[in-house]
Amino acid sequence: MELKKMREMSEAELNAELIKMKKDLFNLRFQHVTGQLENPIKMRETKRDIARVKTIIREKELARAQG
Repeated sequence: MELKKMREMSEAELNAELIKMKKDLFNLRFQHVTGQLENPIKMRETKRDIARVKTIIREKELARAQG
């Protein structure tokens, strides 16, 4: 997902996206353990996307607290 799109989303949408990404990561880890994962780079990308969403959520929290 693009960073610009993420920044335009509301906090509720970001939280929903975060939950979805965590489920995806769980499924990717499961596939990796069972040997069914075709593209292991997908795990790294998903982890980074999760970190991006968490960062944007935190930025919005700080902006709201400041004013």
